[in-house]
Amino acid sequence: MSFSLHEMISFLPTLLAGARITITVSIVSYVLALIVGLAFGIARIIRFWPVRIIAAAYVQFIRGTPLLLQLFFIYYVLPYTGLVIAPFPSGVLGLTINYSAYMAEVFRSGIQAIPHGQWQAARSLGMSRRLLMRRIILPQAIRIVLPAIGNFFVSIFKDSALVSIIAMRDLMFRGELLASATFKYFEIFTMVAIIYFIISYPTAKLVEYIEVKLNVSDQHMQGPLGHV
Repeated sequence: MSFSLHEMISFLPTLLAGARITITVSIVSYVLALIVGLAFGIARIIRFWPVRIIAAAYVQFIRGTPLLLQLFFIYYVLPYTGLVIAPFPSGVLGLTINYSAYMAEVFRSGIQAIPHGQWQAARSLGMSRRLLMRRIILPQAIRIVLPAIGNFFVSIFKDSALVSIIAMRDLMFRGELLASATFKYFEIFTMVAIIYFIISYPTAKLVEYIEVKLNVSDQHMQGPLGHV
């Protein structure tokens, strides 16, 4: 096995072009998954029981099937129904659907972690349920779930490698193409791994930093007998 630094450098522009697509699909999917996940998280605790059942069925079904299968279904099965979706939106849709189900459960648990007394106190002041949720419950719930939600971005970035199976020209796809054309598997996949690490590691550290800051802030808000 021969190792060539010059060849690794020559592969870099192609891999970086794929990395840009990987980052884009990850960010877009993450933002959409946050919105959809929050909506389904609230739907999981809403009073109207048909909505609760539909939300629960969505969450359980998506969490019970692998992301790879969901991507295959969107890109390869839906065309048989007449719905053809290009690789990029297919990848975004698959990642959004998958991660929104997991985020829905995180948001639900965060909302339910708020003491019931706060709900009762706000309702006694005449707050509507919608106003109560927007001003009292959600700000506290988001603070609780923020570390977990932050970690999802690291996960969605790594799982985005699966979109290469639907012909999206992301980092993994371009790495596979280069490797099959040049047979430089060691150099190319080593660079692919390094690029993934360079992007994901700072993100993971940022999430840890935010978690520490939130913990410190919570401690400042507490007196010797608990919350002031």
